[in-house]
Amino acid sequence: MHELQIEEGEELEYVKVEEIIFKGKQNIKWGEVEEYLKRYMGNTFIVEEYNDVIHFNLISTDEYVESKYTKALRGALAKTKANIVQIIPELIKKAINRRWIQNKNEKHNMNAKNGWYRYDIYFAMPVKTENEDLIRWNNYRATMVVRINDKGLFFYDIMSIATPVLAQGGIMRKTTWRRSRHDIINIKKEARTPRE
Repeated sequence: MHELQIEEGEELEYVKVEEIIFKGKQNIKWGEVEEYLKRYMGNTFIVEEYNDVIHFNLISTDEYVESKYTKALRGALAKTKANIVQIIPELIKKAINRRWIQNKNEKHNMNAKNGWYRYDIYFAMPVKTENEDLIRWNNYRATMVVRINDKGLFFYDIMSIATPVLAQGGIMRKTTWRRSRHDIINIKKEARTPRE
């Protein structure tokens, strides 16, 4: 595992996943996750920080469950990505630190002809006992990817999910995050596209 240091600065707001609806760590039923995502199709959500209007369509649902990043996830991170589908509208609303990346992959010349936006998102997952009693909240940081074309901005994926070294509740300030080796490799490719 590799560690990323978040600089001291503005307090970060995070979104809570109140219920674990996709259980288990080894065999996530991604077909069921995709069906859940379809409830967002045709809807738009606004990023408060920038007033960006994000559309959600069929490509959004397909990419979320079929991307190389998703297929490489195992264990707790797979379970985490599956369960945050419940809070995607709120994650979009609270996204921060927008940055633009040029599209350099011919495959996306149409659906991302104007490049990509990446935003930082922050959320918390509950850790519970077998009796469903809450033990603590684990905080996470991730990257939300949005494609840009002449029709607007379209939700694409959530990737680079990072776990904190120490779980904490309340407001997150300065903390250290851990990413998998897979994510470190993706960072080096960030100037290209989210998915080849």
